[in-house]
Amino acid sequence: MRKQQRYKLLIEYFTRHFPEPETELAYTNPYELILAVVLSAQCTDKRVNMVTPALFAAYPTPEHLAAATPEEILPYIKSISYPNNKAKHLAGLGRMLAGEFNSQIPSTVEELVKLPGVGRKTANVIVSVIWNQPAMAVDTHVFRVSKRLGLVTQTAKTAIEAEKELVANLPQELIAKAHHWLILHGRYICLARRPKCEECPLSHFCQFFQKHFPNIPDDPENKLN
Repeated sequence: MRKQQRYKLLIEYFTRHFPEPETELAYTNPYELILAVVLSAQCTDKRVNMVTPALFAAYPTPEHLAAATPEEILPYIKSISYPNNKAKHLAGLGRMLAGEFNSQIPSTVEELVKLPGVGRKTANVIVSVIWNQPAMAVDTHVFRVSKRLGLVTQTAKTAIEAEKELVANLPQELIAKAHHWLILHGRYICLARRPKCEECPLSHFCQFFQKHFPNIPDDPENKLN
């Protein structure tokens, strides 16, 4: 099966079953989202959502965060992975937002990556979710799923390589949605250690399934349709 056919089948399935995917991080404005995404690095969205209500209440604006020290922020995020580093990132992020961006969340990847704790993946999430730009944030889930399905070449070794292939092959208006499709599929079906191939509605065009289970006939009609 050619790569473009895989993209076609992926889009057909998800536009039918999940036409309006959304991030699972809880937020009410761009400022809250950027804090949540910074905290979500190597941490589950569920855990982040448990700590952010108190954090947002304590620091409701970039000005409030800018006035805080990492030591003051730490108690609010101590159950998050790498809390000490992230407390420093949040304090620095607040200061830069308030001091250099007039407390507004930048709308370009180039500006966003200047903020402490914001890498390319985080920046892509922000411009995609908040500004609806055709940006593909490649985390471990997106990287794994896109390679297993055969959406990107097996020689792709980095997130940026996968990002470029995905962006080049997806319709521009669907790139933002496709990020959520792939990340949620990786989170709940295409797990890293034990992928749930037996219940996956995409296995009929998945390279991973065809390679590891060549003798198992796949009938997508018996799965979600």
